[in-house]
Amino acid sequence: MVGLFAPIRTIRYTPLMSVDQFVEDAGLFYARLGLSRTAGRVMGRLLTAESGSADAPELAEGLAVAKSSMSIALRQLEQAGLVERFRMRGARRDRYRLAEDVYARAFRAKMAEFESFRVLAEQGLRAVGDDPARRRRLELMRDMYAFLMDRFPALLDEWDELRERR
Repeated sequence: MVGLFAPIRTIRYTPLMSVDQFVEDAGLFYARLGLSRTAGRVMGRLLTAESGSADAPELAEGLAVAKSSMSIALRQLEQAGLVERFRMRGARRDRYRLAEDVYARAFRAKMAEFESFRVLAEQGLRAVGDDPARRRRLELMRDMYAFLMDRFPALLDEWDELRERR
């Protein structure tokens, strides 16, 4: 959960930024969100790949990491639903690409954590009894996550509609 509350450094737009620098920044960015740095670099590489996909050896070579590190990163990304593996007809190697609407999918998965925060706040409320100051902090936590659980599904539905019109 540290990644959820970690400050996210704003990346400034620089017209002269190279793809390699973007990939490195993506690695740092996703590492702050809880992925490995290598997995974050893979996300950056796939976001900027001309074909939109790559195989594991291409990624390992392009990012200068060991095949074993690449295997671990790709497995992490696949399990998180951020990338998908596919094979082109007649090809001998699997390729990887970003999952369809990867960011909405990732956000939907994160929404499940809202319920965990709400439940934790409820536990805290049972633990502190009638103390008004402690209850106020825990009620704020509970109510905020209940609010998010209520509102975000409609926002994601609205995003789906907007994306389909694009």
